[in-house]
Amino acid sequence: MPEGHSVHRLARQFGSVFAGERLAVSSPQGRFTAGAAQLDGATLLGALAHGKQMFLRFDNHRVLRVHLGLYGAWTFGGDETFRGASSIGAPRRVGESEQSSDDGAATGYAGPPAPVGAVRVRFVSAHGWADLRGPTACEVITGAEEDTARARLGPDPLQPESDGTVFARKLMSSITPVGIQLMNQAVIAGIGNIYRAEVLFLQGINPWRPGKQVRDDEAAGLWADTVRLMNDGVREGRIVTTTPEVRNGRPKRSAPHYVYRRTGEPCRRCGTPILTAVMAARNVFWCPQCQED
Repeated sequence: MPEGHSVHRLARQFGSVFAGERLAVSSPQGRFTAGAAQLDGATLLGALAHGKQMFLRFDNHRVLRVHLGLYGAWTFGGDETFRGASSIGAPRRVGESEQSSDDGAATGYAGPPAPVGAVRVRFVSAHGWADLRGPTACEVITGAEEDTARARLGPDPLQPESDGTVFARKLMSSITPVGIQLMNQAVIAGIGNIYRAEVLFLQGINPWRPGKQVRDDEAAGLWADTVRLMNDGVREGRIVTTTPEVRNGRPKRSAPHYVYRRTGEPCRRCGTPILTAVMAARNVFWCPQCQED
């Protein structure tokens, strides 16, 4: 499932290439025909990411709420003025390949290609297009309904106005293991399995520790590391948590994480084999030495 940094990249891309544009909106798949009709011909005012959800706001007082979930992805294309990633979303789309500056000019852009696969929603502007496939949620709502949906979410580390003390209060008031709470979007919005494993390692916190046993400084450290790493993810277009010193001259792709998906491999700090277990139906990874109970 795309984590919060990818959704923020999506929101920035929509704001960059579609904001202020009148859009033709359709549902080639046919499963979103009524919703598309409410947006067709409207102008996109802007895009907002909150955690793993994106809200596209239109000038007819309608909002498209999208949650990509495990399988959702957007693909993009356009003429020489269209800039951005060609694909952002589900893990089946490895990486986020950037279009070169002359893609549109070289191919002689003549409008969007014929839809391929189950395209739930298609946006078409004067200069480009975007297709959405496989989302968990895709619905047209009002501004008031957007407020309600966002009120259910915890603070988003990528929003400058978010308050880390709100996260800390929620985390430390519950006996639920911290590893479960970090995946709860009502506690903190945007963290997925990779960020969960990596920030817990960086703070030396065992994922099974009850939230009530987390200290104030540890909760503040979790928030600060998440803000830093997720902002790095937005800038880089990928999750890399290791430092250059740890990588020792190796490329980022060769050693991007400390513990995530490194079961049985030596900890990059102490050499102890990394452990994994199932926690609330998801695998969790940790170093038993660096993250003692």
